[in-house]
Amino acid sequence: MKTPQDVLALIQDKDVKMVDVKFIDLPGIWQHFTVPVSEFDEGIFEEGLGFDGSSIRGFRAIDQSDMVLIPDPATACIDPFCQVKTLSIICNVFDPVSGDRYNRDPRGIAQKAEEYLKASGIADQSFWGPEAEFFVFDSIRYDQNQHSGYYFVDSVEGIWNSGRDENPNLGYKPRYKEGYFPVPPTDSQQDMRTEMVLTMQAAGIHVECQHHEVATAGQAEIDMKYGTLTKMADQVMMFKYIVKNVARKFNKTATFMPKPLFQDNGTGMHVHQSLWKDGKPLFFDANGYAKLSETAIYYIGGLLKHAHALTALTSPTTNSYKRLVPGYEAPVNLVYSMRNRSAAVRIPMYSNNPKAKRIEFRPPDPSCNPYLAFAAMLMAGLDGIKNKIYPGEPMDKDIFDLPAEEAKEIRSVPGSLDQALKALESDYEFLLEGGVFDKDVLDAWIEYKIAREVDAIRLRPHPYEFMLYYDI
Repeated sequence: MKTPQDVLALIQDKDVKMVDVKFIDLPGIWQHFTVPVSEFDEGIFEEGLGFDGSSIRGFRAIDQSDMVLIPDPATACIDPFCQVKTLSIICNVFDPVSGDRYNRDPRGIAQKAEEYLKASGIADQSFWGPEAEFFVFDSIRYDQNQHSGYYFVDSVEGIWNSGRDENPNLGYKPRYKEGYFPVPPTDSQQDMRTEMVLTMQAAGIHVECQHHEVATAGQAEIDMKYGTLTKMADQVMMFKYIVKNVARKFNKTATFMPKPLFQDNGTGMHVHQSLWKDGKPLFFDANGYAKLSETAIYYIGGLLKHAHALTALTSPTTNSYKRLVPGYEAPVNLVYSMRNRSAAVRIPMYSNNPKAKRIEFRPPDPSCNPYLAFAAMLMAGLDGIKNKIYPGEPMDKDIFDLPAEEAKEIRSVPGSLDQALKALESDYEFLLEGGVFDKDVLDAWIEYKIAREVDAIRLRPHPYEFMLYYDI
């Protein structure tokens, strides 16, 4: 664990000239500003750096705008993209008047969730392994105004370009839904993903593998080794930062948008999770279903019970529900199963090692704020354990082949962001336990999402509506 003194020594050893302080807004985008090293001393780790919170999405009103950033020395690393040697450090947000953590700081909420876990006595650590997929395109153009609306996505890998005159067109473009694991030259982004991995490793992220994903046009996945809740949320943010900036270095553009392509696979972020106590895994039982303990089964029960509310935080964009559509491979079914990837909760069966036993919650996508999403999933799982919420029998059948009468009994995730937000409005008490979330931050989240996203989409004509209705 780095101390403030370690950070200052790093600055000196690496001849750092600037310090870039980063923090996250409520929707989940990193914000930053940069100070010369002459302005960065040990006192900043106690006194902090001031900024205007009223200009940050989801934060304070203008009459209460003064806020303070306190750097976390454990997050310090050399920024991999700045031309001038720059130290990157992640900060928590504090109220300068009360001295308390700012209740709407997502990173502070994640830390409170970890504190609540320890105080519960159920476990003392939770481990998280998100699988954040993404697309890398060659270009993206979009606009929306009073008289037009459009987007154009393009990729040299896109199968739609199989007939384009590329002087010359060399082929080797992954067909729709056939992008999973082909070797180069069909996988044209191998070297770029490898550079992403090497950059992540230099930034302190333990990477397990990288590969092309199912969709055409450059869908990819890079898997990080599991870590504790706040640390993993930090790494997700650095992960996204590195992916986007390496893609730009290759003159390409990366997006974590859940569903940028029609009729091909969307982008998810399946989240592996487990609880440990006194250095021992709590989710393993050699005699349990899929070698799961009773604790793990109840944890699943909490996730499935609160799944509608959770999706407002784990699948938090209108575009998320273009991916979460019943009848396809999307994990919309609120059941649990060994290996069944259309179930909302899957129990991976790759290993019999008790330390590897975990559950995978599949509805989330990487448009989420990872601090809020991980904290909310933990709170739902703990609620399941505390109240012994039994999730019912596992679903080890092919859900698509079920008789209609049986299929209609299976609950699904909400069909829209609007429905998910309404679920959160009525099912939120489990998030308030231990003061992890509070009503103010949940109200702010719902208000922001409805005004800036749900209503914004609802009010605008969709381009396909002209195809359907112009000749009426």
